[in-house]
Parts: sequence; structure tokens; C-alpha cells
Amino acid sequence: MSEYTAKDFKKGQPRWCPGCGDHFFLASLHKAMAEIGIAPSETAVISGIGCSSRLPYYMNTYAMQTIHGRAAAIATGCKVANPGLSVWQVSGDGDGMAIGGNHFIHAIRRNIDINILLLNNRIYGLTKGQYSPTSPRGFVSKSSPYGTVEDPFRPAELCFGARGRFFARCVATDAAGTVEVLKAAASHKGAAVCEILQHCVIFNDNAYDNVYKKEGRAKNSIYLQHGKPMLFGENNEYGLMQEGFGLKVVKLGENGITEKDILVHDAHCMDNTLQLKLALMEGPDFPVALGVIRDVDAPTYNDAVHAQIEEISEKKKYHNFEELLMTNDIWEVK
Repeated sequence: MSEYTAKDFKKGQPRWCPGCGDHFFLASLHKAMAEIGIAPSETAVISGIGCSSRLPYYMNTYAMQTIHGRAAAIATGCKVANPGLSVWQVSGDGDGMAIGGNHFIHAIRRNIDINILLLNNRIYGLTKGQYSPTSPRGFVSKSSPYGTVEDPFRPAELCFGARGRFFARCVATDAAGTVEVLKAAASHKGAAVCEILQHCVIFNDNAYDNVYKKEGRAKNSIYLQHGKPMLFGENNEYGLMQEGFGLKVVKLGENGITEKDILVHDAHCMDNTLQLKLALMEGPDFPVALGVIRDVDAPTYNDAVHAQIEEISEKKKYHNFEELLMTNDIWEVK
């Protein structure tokens, strides 16, 4: 049992709009950190700019709100300089995918041992309702009054394209599912990307209507668990099977299909082909994939850097500045 409770990680009074998905997620993060059991004094939460980036103010841990899009860079430096810290980066879809997009993919490519929390509401909320890099084509907003003419980024696609080893997804209103995803991210050694689907009640209050309520999730999502058959539906009456190079939804009992015919989820498979297909499923023909989609071990950047420093230091004749000076010709002036 953890010696901590959610209260140990709480601080201040959250200042978000009533009903904002940030409230739901913050409560789950407090609970998850308590269950993870790492002390608040050994935890750092770092954000950029945006509504969700206010979250560090409400954490009784080391915390820092940085500048727009640079949370991953600061989190990287924090982890490399303090490898014993549990580091959590919080970004919105604008902060993380637009100005912070380059930092996002390179933190994943380097496999920094940080937890990247992407709170995706498909809108710029803090700056009052402009479309974001994850807004769907045709989305009408203050900055696209006739609908966007762009295709959106899909966070999973960027993560996998950057050779990401961990990707998970949850819905902010699903407390139990969110806590489990956060705990899995914390136990993963390396860059762990968690996409959190949430609503902005002011500017995009129907972004994920099909899965935002419990009833909708039962019908329109699949909660993936490693080693378990890919079943979903209110009574697990549907499942996923392979069809050619793709996937198809089937109903158990029809055409002689049984649970034995259903694909089994392998989050640890090095080949990410099927994992990516699962992450990119979208309606109306397919369920939204939730849970841990990919979780593969690999060397981390921070471990490699410190190992390299130790290796090179052992070969050097000097180990500090004074010794460095003594390696050259010296003389004494009287």
C-alpha cells in the first residue's frame, strides 16, 4: 500500500471553467500519483502555456510553468540533470503539437524518461477558440469561420513516427481508465506519451461526444489490455479481427465467430504495425482505442548520457577543473 493519498499531491484552488476536462484529469493525476507512491519531493510537473498548462500550480510537487511549446525541452533538462526525479510534462494540443511539435517528436525519438501528458481538446481554449493542429478538417472556429482546409495531426501517428515506445490514450471523464494509464506510464522506462481526450466546455464542447460519457464508451470504444482478446461493446459482443493488411469489426456468434478468432492485444510487440492501426481507428465503423496501446522497452537518453560521462571520465587524466589545469605545463611566478 502507498503511504500517500491524493491529498498529499493537491495544492491551491484550480481556476478552470466549471466542467472543463482539466478538472477531471487533475483529480485522476492526484489519485494516480498517490498510488504510484513516489514522494511529492521526488516528483516534478512541467508545462508550457495554455489552459491545461496551469496544472502545475495545483500540484504539491516541484513544478514549473515554462514558455509556449517548450515544456518538453525543460522536462528533458530536468530529467538529465536530476535522473532521480519522476518528471511529468503537461501540454495541450496547441502547446504540444504546434509550437512545441518539434520538441515533442525529438523527446520521443531520444526516449527521454519522462511522462508526456497531452491534453487534447482540439481547440485553443486560452486564446479564445482558434482551431488547433488536432482540429478536424472543416472545423469552424474563430480563426476558421468557413471551416479549416487542413488535415489534423494525429498524436499517435507522430509518436509512432518518432519511434515512440509507449503510447496510451484515455478519456478525462473516465477516472478509473485514466488512473490506470498514468500508472502504466510511470512504470515505463522511457518517453511515455498519454493522450487525454477532453472537452473545452466553452469552445469545443462536443469534441468526443461518442466516448465522453460512460454509456458512449461502452458502445464506441475498446479498452485494450495486453494479453487480452480485443473485445468491446456493452456486453463484449463485438471484437476485432485481421482482414488483409487491415482490421475489421465482427460480432461474436455470427458466421461461427468465437472469442478464439479475435485478435489478442500485444502491447510489447516490437513491430508497431498493428499497434498503430489500433491507435488510428476512428468511427463510425471502428471503436476508439483506449488504454495502453504500445509499451516496449528501449535504452533511455538520460541513462545513456550518464553512462557515457562515466565511461569517458574513467579514461581522462583529470576529473575536475583544478586537475585539468595541472595536466598542462605549469610554472610558479614569484
